[in-house]
Amino acid sequence: MPSMDAGAASGWIKRHAGLVPPGGPVLDLAAGRGRHTQLMRDLGHTVTAVDRDIAQLGTLLCDEGVEAMEADLEDGSPWPLGERQFAGVIVANYLWRPCLGAIVGAVAAGGVLIYETFGAGNEAFGRPRNPDFLLRPGELLTHCQGRLDVVAYECGITDGPAVVQRLCAVRNN
Repeated sequence: MPSMDAGAASGWIKRHAGLVPPGGPVLDLAAGRGRHTQLMRDLGHTVTAVDRDIAQLGTLLCDEGVEAMEADLEDGSPWPLGERQFAGVIVANYLWRPCLGAIVGAVAAGGVLIYETFGAGNEAFGRPRNPDFLLRPGELLTHCQGRLDVVAYECGITDGPAVVQRLCAVRNN
């Protein structure tokens, strides 16, 4: 199964993390083992790490700068963060389309969305294969249109090999 390294922070996210306003709160959505939570803590941010199994965060659960929130984003419950907004919103290797609007809405004025996950065509290389979990070409751009300004966007085959869609966008209003 091609995948982006589950242990190291994503190069895409590391490259754009500096755009998050200094000291601003960050949301790490579908945080998993917390590779991006740790990255953002190392950069001086407080982080809200959301996952259906927060036990995976390990020692990060003891970090006073980490708010761990256990939530299943796919069970039909309301968006667990209400109207909260963040200086940075990070999503990696996760797609649940009913949340895309809320994810974009969670970016505060002056904040940054950094998103990276698998795209359509990945089924030729391995998992995920289900189109429900593969972004359609330009799908992230469509969700940001009129709401966020795109700083960087990529969609294509990586060395994995895998088909990946990546976006970094800011809210300038």
